[in-house]
Amino acid sequence: MGPNDKFDLVIKGGEVVDPSQNLRAKRDIGIRFGKIEAIEVEIPVARANRVMSAAGRIVVPGLIDLHAHVFTSGIGIPADELITYQGTTTAISAGDAGASTFATYRRYMAAQSRTRIYAFVHIANIGLSAFPVGELVNIDFAQVEAAAKVLAENADMAIGIKVRMSQNVIAKHGIEPLKRAIRACEIAGTGGRVMCHIGGVESVALMSQILDTLRPGDILTHCYSGAPNDEGKFTNIVQEGRLLPAALEAKKRGVIFDVGHGGGSFDYTVAEAAIAQGCTPDTISSDIHVFSGNSAGQPYLTNVMSKFLGMGFTLEQVITMVTAKPASIINRLQKHGTLQIGAPGDVTLLELVNGPVEFVDTRNNKRQGNVLIRPTNTVVNGIAFGQPYQSPFSTR
Repeated sequence: MGPNDKFDLVIKGGEVVDPSQNLRAKRDIGIRFGKIEAIEVEIPVARANRVMSAAGRIVVPGLIDLHAHVFTSGIGIPADELITYQGTTTAISAGDAGASTFATYRRYMAAQSRTRIYAFVHIANIGLSAFPVGELVNIDFAQVEAAAKVLAENADMAIGIKVRMSQNVIAKHGIEPLKRAIRACEIAGTGGRVMCHIGGVESVALMSQILDTLRPGDILTHCYSGAPNDEGKFTNIVQEGRLLPAALEAKKRGVIFDVGHGGGSFDYTVAEAAIAQGCTPDTISSDIHVFSGNSAGQPYLTNVMSKFLGMGFTLEQVITMVTAKPASIINRLQKHGTLQIGAPGDVTLLELVNGPVEFVDTRNNKRQGNVLIRPTNTVVNGIAFGQPYQSPFSTR
């Protein structure tokens, strides 16, 4: 910038919390041409074309939701409609589309979204379009080569392969769907990760086999699920208060533990036991969709963050799990998930509401907390969402 150049937007007077820089201090942020251009103690108002007041707010890198449903194939919500509820600047579709539907998702959903969109390709070529019918009851829908082809041809936005391993999804197919998901990643040759959904798997033995099969860097989503299987048995990573040995080994091996709260996939009793025994979360995600969003657990991303604050995690830890860590998993955009100079101009302003608050999980267990996180403003690519557009109009 020259001495007479102005920032397109200055976010002024907020407390910046950016764990990627070990920064927590009052700072002004200057954005120009869609990128962070300055982060300083004071940026004069005269140097700004527009000013956003962040007084009394926490200013963080744009929130990233690693597990969301943002393809409207029956359960998804358009990502931009979630911004005011979640403060998310990036959303990752968790297998909404498979090989037969991914082109539609890319051309007509992602291309028109201001939210940054990435995706896991479902191993089932129909994706989640059959919901609530399990997409892998018929294993023939798990088309390995078709999924690999789509993953390879869309490597700029496709992160890997999604597979759901609950009994009500895969019936009696055992470990085979997960093996096919891994094979699709291998054939594609893009270094893709598997996102593996658990909760209500057929047996504890299969749960251990899933954990043993996942590779370093693969993602175990709904990691703290307490959902029962089709016979009403609880077959998740905690059994009678004890963490499965395979879960701890998976954690040590580098499997990523993702919360994926959703409408039926977060149990305080499982989370508390697993965390106490060494399986802390790596990422916090919402699993938001039309059904979970209307459930008692209210799994909007900032609400889920609030639950983990209430469980004793620090604000910096919680913010890391929705910024820097998921950004490293996506690994498609330079300086994603940070407010470093040169990073994308993605910023979320949060309000910390102090006072008694009651949280509920997806099995009606309740916990008390003292802080609720609420999004107040969101900036995507340097443009404030929901505020008057700049001239010339720009959407990335």
